[in-house]
Amino acid sequence: MKKISVLMVCMGNICRSPMAEGIFRREVAKAGLQDAVVIDSAGTHSYHIGKPPDPRAQNAISRRGVDISDLRGRQVAAEDFDRFDYILAMDEANLGILRHNAPPHAREKVRLLLSYSSRFPGQEVPDPYYGGAGGFEENLDMIEDAVQGLMGDIQAALPGKG
Repeated sequence: MKKISVLMVCMGNICRSPMAEGIFRREVAKAGLQDAVVIDSAGTHSYHIGKPPDPRAQNAISRRGVDISDLRGRQVAAEDFDRFDYILAMDEANLGILRHNAPPHAREKVRLLLSYSSRFPGQEVPDPYYGGAGGFEENLDMIEDAVQGLMGDIQAALPGKG
């Protein structure tokens, strides 16, 4: 069976996208779909390649039972546009960068993560980097809601799982 692959993307890959990767991994595991779904995260910029997630992101997500300390920042690569079925940006700026860099055949894979949200549709996951700890909690609320919608889409796409 072909696996479904999902890439979460923000600017530097140390706050929003690793939190989204962690929350999505948790939900995929709860659904018993670890063998059917590939999950990764990346940034559109090279600022934090090889660095762990921001300590504030790690602290906030750990309070929700998720450990992302083993993740390391990486930049979106050209091959990601062929490798992933879903490429989900946290905000409009990164969505624009991804769509600009995507080959024509891959542009339909690129969407905002919150396009799957029932509570925050059409919104962005704001960058919490320059703010306080509360921004990370707000991000997680938004991400958790969107991941529920994404899970429904993924489960419907899996043979015999929908």
